[in-house]
Amino acid sequence: MDFEYPQEAERYREKVRAWLADHPSPSARELAEAGYVAPHWPRPYGLDASPVEQLVIDEEFRAARVDRPQNGIAIGWAGPTIIYAGDQAQMDRYLLPLLSAEEIWCQLFSEPGAGSDLAGLSTRAERDGDEFIVNGQKIWTSGGHLSKYGILLARTNPDVPKHEGITYFICPMDTPGIEVRPIIEMTGQHLFNEVFFDDVRIPAENVVGEVNKGWHLAKVTLGNERVSLSREGALWGMGPTARDLVNQVIAAGGTQDPVERQRLVRLYIESELLRLIRLRTISAAVAGKLPGPEASIRKALSDEHGKAVMGLAKYFAGSAGMLTDENDFNTFWHHGFLFSTALTVGGGTSEVQRNIIGERVLGLPKDIDAEMGKTWAEARVAIG
Repeated sequence: MDFEYPQEAERYREKVRAWLADHPSPSARELAEAGYVAPHWPRPYGLDASPVEQLVIDEEFRAARVDRPQNGIAIGWAGPTIIYAGDQAQMDRYLLPLLSAEEIWCQLFSEPGAGSDLAGLSTRAERDGDEFIVNGQKIWTSGGHLSKYGILLARTNPDVPKHEGITYFICPMDTPGIEVRPIIEMTGQHLFNEVFFDDVRIPAENVVGEVNKGWHLAKVTLGNERVSLSREGALWGMGPTARDLVNQVIAAGGTQDPVERQRLVRLYIESELLRLIRLRTISAAVAGKLPGPEASIRKALSDEHGKAVMGLAKYFAGSAGMLTDENDFNTFWHHGFLFSTALTVGGGTSEVQRNIIGERVLGLPKDIDAEMGKTWAEARVAIG
């Protein structure tokens, strides 16, 4: 890994510092208009920033304690897709309010019968003149109750293979016929929702790209992740790390129990391995190399690691881990323990990640049972 910045990066750093000096407390709109919310996006919405320039911007903004607007689904999914396949009218209408978080977006992809197998979705959108009439249900819609718009996948042609006949829509969440019902997690929070569509009319001008080509667009934004020094928290980058847990145990007097000490050491080693994988990914991006298998491997490892961190924290907290007093630090460990059960399901299940690693990294067949059956059949023929 090589993190020596080229000389031009330092010149770029001075440019970023000058802008921050002129805007010590920038508004969300100022950040969006200057291109600093998503600097890797093309101008005029971003800065066409290289991976090195993105890292420099991240560093300088952290040093200046300037926070950029948070609108995860919009910036990570909707915006890149609109830039890739949207028309000029869509870019002019949606991108700046999206970047400034003036309009929050959600993702209307998963369904009760189409999660890991998203292409099996059944929500229908039927053409009616200049509109599409949508009927169906979506689930696990993060922030759906707070969103102005949603990116919606719906089946527009049921008579073709499942990966075809899907269309990508911009869906105004206040459209008549949309019902958003909360899903209360066992943590007590309301982050997710199920969304019902009952004869919802969406203008044809809200189609992104071509009708029936939405499956391709659903995958487009996977290649648009921003290179940054992402957080190392145990809950999908949020919350404390294994190092924080170790430090808290030390501050409380440590432990002489060999099994407890071994569990702490194991978590610490895991966290260091994950940190190095993350740094390797960043180093490769800075060097202009294509992403390797590190993303799927890190996802599979970090989810189990997060569950283990919260489980051990719960163990050490003892009865105090059951406290729900917002002023008590143990409350977070209690919340994190409950939330951590979602880690191996959300964002691609651990089983799916292992399939990806097996097929794309190890070269294993997609249908191992079929391959084994073929092998046995060939063996029987050979034996006679």
